[in-house]
Amino acid sequence: MRKIAIYPGTFDPITLGHVDIIKKSLKIVDKLIVATTDSSDKDYFFSLEERLKIIKTSLFSDLRLNKNKIQIVPFDSLTVNLCKKYKASIIVRGLRAVSDFEYEFQLAGMNKRLDKNIETIFLMSDIENEIISSKFIKEIGKLKGNLKKFVTKSVIKAIKNKN
Repeated sequence: MRKIAIYPGTFDPITLGHVDIIKKSLKIVDKLIVATTDSSDKDYFFSLEERLKIIKTSLFSDLRLNKNKIQIVPFDSLTVNLCKKYKASIIVRGLRAVSDFEYEFQLAGMNKRLDKNIETIFLMSDIENEIISSKFIKEIGKLKGNLKKFVTKSVIKAIKNKN
């Protein structure tokens, strides 16, 4: 049986921390659905359509990851419903620091109550990626700082074009 996982997030924008989690996920699943949404109460820097394009360009052009193992999709539903749609039995969540854990633990518990057949796995980003957050990327970009250590070329270009 193929192992299919969902990696949900806003990815506003996608960072090397996200990429780190994607690469680690690909070592343990056969297919990874990278799913982005704009249904939360966040103030987005990039539109959903822009984020989908940036994710695709970053993963497939900049990094040349395997298109056969990764699918990028938008969603506006519960993550467990997205899992059912794509026949995924795993939700992947990335952890940067202890501060992420409490929220992610509660989220995993709620998802398990909604569908007992779906497991959440937590993956830690590598040390050099622990401090990266989309929030910091947007701030550094707005202030014309150097983003090369934190995001791909496509993200840098998209931020420059947006400012």
